[in-house]
Amino acid sequence: MNLENYLKGYREIFEKEMKDTLFKDDSENLYEAARYIPFAGGKRLRPILAMLSCESTGGFIKDVMSFGLALEIIHCFSLVHDDIMDKSTLRRNIPTVHVKYSEPIAILAGDLLFIRAFDVLGSYRTDPMLYSQLNRIFIQAVTDVCEGQYLDMMYEKQSNVTKNEYMKMIEKKTAALFSVAAEGGSIVSGSSPHVQQAMNTYGRSLGLAFQIRDDALDMISDTETLGKDIGNDIRNGKKTLIAAHALEHAQGTNKELLAKLFGNPHATDEDIKTVRQVFQDVGSIAYAEKKAQEYSIIAKNSLSILSDSSAKDLLSDVASYAVTRVK
Repeated sequence: MNLENYLKGYREIFEKEMKDTLFKDDSENLYEAARYIPFAGGKRLRPILAMLSCESTGGFIKDVMSFGLALEIIHCFSLVHDDIMDKSTLRRNIPTVHVKYSEPIAILAGDLLFIRAFDVLGSYRTDPMLYSQLNRIFIQAVTDVCEGQYLDMMYEKQSNVTKNEYMKMIEKKTAALFSVAAEGGSIVSGSSPHVQQAMNTYGRSLGLAFQIRDDALDMISDTETLGKDIGNDIRNGKKTLIAAHALEHAQGTNKELLAKLFGNPHATDEDIKTVRQVFQDVGSIAYAEKKAQEYSIIAKNSLSILSDSSAKDLLSDVASYAVTRVK
């Protein structure tokens, strides 16, 4: 099965719907800024997860589309604000919103996206019970994302962060939207609580695997391939699973190099290469890749509760893709 070809079909369905939904009639600079990241491409994994979850549990894509739109819009909101906080200059191989439009406009654009996400979710109000369920898990996921970003920022100021602290942070910041996407899709299809919980587990495990792989790619890939800044995580002292492992296990010269270069905002490109090599030599990148594989397996195993279908197969393939992707 060619995963990319199959997902492309789902992505095209979703993007057509998004173009008809997101500020399509507004040409003011603020609305251009709000549309900028949503229409700049992206994997659309969160809405696709909602679509596949709904389909694999007996539902219809059209019924979950608004939920998928709300997820993608709130994800884009988080990217706009995260880029401001991280001082990132590139996103999806284009300048970030605050670089192109100014920081104040980027903040407002993010706020508009936040509001629009809840507006779109409101389309389920015609079914009060369904809306109540979706709204509850959506609010919790958005709260988790904000708390996760806060922890991410606070950890940058700490000299050491444990692996467990890191996992707690990415469970909120990244995995929350993956788990709510998968769970929400099964809620829309009318699945049993047992199936809904299994899909929550799938999404959570997939999100953890995805984020750990993301951190690894920042250490082994390049700016052109990833389409975003490489080195900012090291300059900012961002505590990834790789960094937490290295800070715990580095000895001798490697430990001295990390103390000198990791978290140094003035680190040169050569310094960044040096830190990446330390992570490699200490075995921290290999450790992270192994953990990502473990979560990918948990995600796949959670699908055993579902009947066989092409959508179920795609969900399994997405779990494999999360830890083998190159960007």
